Amino acid sequence: MSVTLDIRLKRANKVYHEGETVAGVIVLACKEAMQHHGISLSMEGLVNLQLSSKSVGVFEAFYNSVKPIQLISCNIEVAKAGKIPGGKTEIPFEFPLLTKGNKVLYETYHGVFVNIQYTLRCDMKRSLLAKDLSRNCEFIVHCQPQKAKVVPTPVNFSITPDTLQNIRERSSLPKFLIKGHLDATNCVISQPLTGELVVENSDVPIKSIELQLVRVETCGCAEGYARDATEIQNIQIAEGDVCHGLPIPIYMVFPRLFTCPTLETTNFKVEFEVNVVIVLHDDHLITENFPLKLCRV
Repeated sequence: MSVTLDIRLKRANKVYHEGETVAGVIVLACKEAMQHHGISLSMEGLVNLQLSSKSVGVFEAFYNSVKPIQLISCNIEVAKAGKIPGGKTEIPFEFPLLTKGNKVLYETYHGVFVNIQYTLRCDMKRSLLAKDLSRNCEFIVHCQPQKAKVVPTPVNFSITPDTLQNIRERSSLPKFLIKGHLDATNCVISQPLTGELVVENSDVPIKSIELQLVRVETCGCAEGYARDATEIQNIQIAEGDVCHGLPIPIYMVFPRLFTCPTLETTNFKVEFEVNVVIVLHDDHLITENFPLKLCRV
């Protein structure tokens, strides 16, 4: 006998803030009446930390500090053992989104080495012959917007062979001058990163100009820290040898879930950077790095 179990939240966008109530219904659909041994619903918020392969041998002590950090955990019995009538049954539920003690609800974030996730899980126990049913549903937590106004911090940049670091043979580099600005490095996460870039001159033709958004995740404890930078997205803003002296707009939207307000705790950090990458025709790669501070207002 087929039965389906589903969790539906009242909010279509599934976004909640601390102190709000997560409300919805458990939907059960079966063709005929069905016996069960109880239905329970649990809510959990976890920070999962993971070590990159390059850090595993270095920090043996990490394995104790890389345990999941529990932010929230509660469980309710939705229905005692009994019978469910045939057809569609909806059971409403409500969970207050409150932490125990002095814990903080961090914003939902899907990273590589740091993962912050909030889930609802419904379990329905059945007789020995029938398989227990369970269903997971992720909801999204946004941290409380900060009251203070974000002061934009514009950054002007000028890239020449002399400004580059990590260069072995500077004399072999072609001559170029690329100027531009970012409108702010203190960024509101719901607004795009903007600015412009101008190629003043370049001896070698340009192949491509790209914007690379990078997350820098740090996991650690007193024994040491593992810091890893990984790319989130790469947007090409110019292709081919662009006109010299022509302003090229910089525009990048911060992707949902893969970015969160800049976060710093005792066990982990999540920070963000943007790279302006210029690829020359002889495959020289010129990169200018800008740390970003993301916040929600």
